[in-house]
Amino acid sequence: MCNELLSIAFYRAVFTELLITAIYVFFGLGSVLDWPQTASILQIAITFNLAAATAVQIAWHVSGAHINPAVTVAFLLGSRVSLVRTVCYVVAQLAGGIVGAAILYAVTPGNVRGNMGINKVNINISSGQAVAVELILTLQLVLCYFASTDTQPSKGSPAVVIGISVALGHLVGHYYTRCSMNPARSFGPAVITGNFLQQWIFWVGPLTGAVLASVLYNFFIFYDPKSFSQRLSILKGSYDGEEPKRQEENTQKEAASPQTISKSYLDK
Repeated sequence: MCNELLSIAFYRAVFTELLITAIYVFFGLGSVLDWPQTASILQIAITFNLAAATAVQIAWHVSGAHINPAVTVAFLLGSRVSLVRTVCYVVAQLAGGIVGAAILYAVTPGNVRGNMGINKVNINISSGQAVAVELILTLQLVLCYFASTDTQPSKGSPAVVIGISVALGHLVGHYYTRCSMNPARSFGPAVITGNFLQQWIFWVGPLTGAVLASVLYNFFIFYDPKSFSQRLSILKGSYDGEEPKRQEENTQKEAASPQTISKSYLDK
């Protein structure tokens, strides 16, 4: 039985993922609409940067501020979230992407909507190259997520760092695929406009990049020594994160107890 399903905090976190994904998609897509004065690549990158940083700052202490199904899947593989939380987060993120795109569509004049910022592969590159680009862009984003949200080497909100990583992806990726790195960002406007052309690229690329990033970070860059039983408990949603700390404290208390000290002295 998943303990998370009995917690109000869990449902609050799921709703928060929906909300911040809607915010991210609304402001991000708002920067790529077909206004008479088209935004530059730098403006688009800065807008997605600020949207991501704002969303992370809002939800960091509530849900972990994933905003992105690829990030959530990477955290599942890295034994950071349970399977139930992963499924609920992904559904919430996709719903949030649709809500954000729908609101933007509703408040935008018809002659400006255009394709609503749908990701589109540059005609000069192949589908395989587009997948590779999305893989690389998402790889650096997910690595940044792991490094900036890891509770051991870092402290505080990772909003600024993650925002920079998002901007970096857009500065390069916009020329290739209009930069997705996030299936929810691509799925939302596709649903609203009914245009699912090349949609698979913006799932396969980011998800593959996320899986690779999870393996690289958790098993090579910053090895996570969790046992198999701990990983299984996290997957099921029954892991008590305080248990290892309590065991360590008990061990230290036992080592410092008079009986233990006396026995150690007599053994010598």
